[in-house]
Amino acid sequence: MDLLTQGLLGAGMAQSGAKNNETRIAAGIGFLAGIIADADILIQSENDPLLNIEFHRHFTHSIFFVPLGALIAAFLLWPFLRKRLPFARIYLFAFLGYCLSGMLDAFTSYGTHLLWPLDDDRLAFNIISVIDPVFTLILLIAVIMAFRKYTHTAARMGLLLAGIYLSLGWMQLQRAENVAATLAQERGHAIERLLVKPTLANLVLWRSIYQTEGRLYVDAIRVGPFSDARVYPGDSIELFDLARDMPELPVSSLLVDDIKRFTTFSDGLVAIWPEQPDVLIDVRYSNLPMNLSPLWGIEMDVAQPDQHARYTLYRDASGETRKKFMTLLMGRDLD
Repeated sequence: MDLLTQGLLGAGMAQSGAKNNETRIAAGIGFLAGIIADADILIQSENDPLLNIEFHRHFTHSIFFVPLGALIAAFLLWPFLRKRLPFARIYLFAFLGYCLSGMLDAFTSYGTHLLWPLDDDRLAFNIISVIDPVFTLILLIAVIMAFRKYTHTAARMGLLLAGIYLSLGWMQLQRAENVAATLAQERGHAIERLLVKPTLANLVLWRSIYQTEGRLYVDAIRVGPFSDARVYPGDSIELFDLARDMPELPVSSLLVDDIKRFTTFSDGLVAIWPEQPDVLIDVRYSNLPMNLSPLWGIEMDVAQPDQHARYTLYRDASGETRKKFMTLLMGRDLD
């Protein structure tokens, strides 16, 4: 998730394991430890545009890296805190702050390499968006109360409420998946693969992608907590096949390697963008949940197969897109 939420979760976890008179210093240690896992975003290369997306939320988010990550955080803080706390206490709060960083990202739709090196797959449970203001606010209030009142009880209550909110996300996911499965059945489609994920900053509006007979079908599904589900039918696109779509590319070329890397990152849900046939898009993400306008993709120059593909962002924050998104979120009719 975003750095603020990661830090607040780390602060709350550290406060929950602190003595009441340690809640303030524990909050600071836990906050730093909670965000240090995202230092992997600094791994990048000017010569290899895909290196960053490959290693962001990678080994530093693994549950097996937690003891080492906490140790790094503790060593960074030791020179500043050695007169106030013994190293063992600093490490304890750093461990508590760091331990759920990878797990929290695994709850999102982006996912993380939670079980690396035993399993190199990116796990994404799709129960919460990468940014969710309600979840963040729960943690923020709890951390502030624990900080001001010198009590770990507030932090523990905040963690409990955050867990309940995640449970609500899981229940909403089940509802959205059921709607998506019913929709495919009504269309006469046999689902070969189904992915349902929350849209930005809410648990009401979901993006559904299912695969059948070599095509990906994308729809928006609104599942309000106190209302019936509503479907906004979307677009479909042919699933990318390297041998069929780009047979002229040398198998051992750098471009083919980049295509395979991007396909792995996108969990196999990639397609050629009809508007720009030289762009391979990640179908999992879009500016609106029922269309194919991508958030990112790679630009491929088939005339130069020994050059890296270029990773490009296509985010659309225009007023029209924001208005359509709010219309979907509120369950209203599109114009």
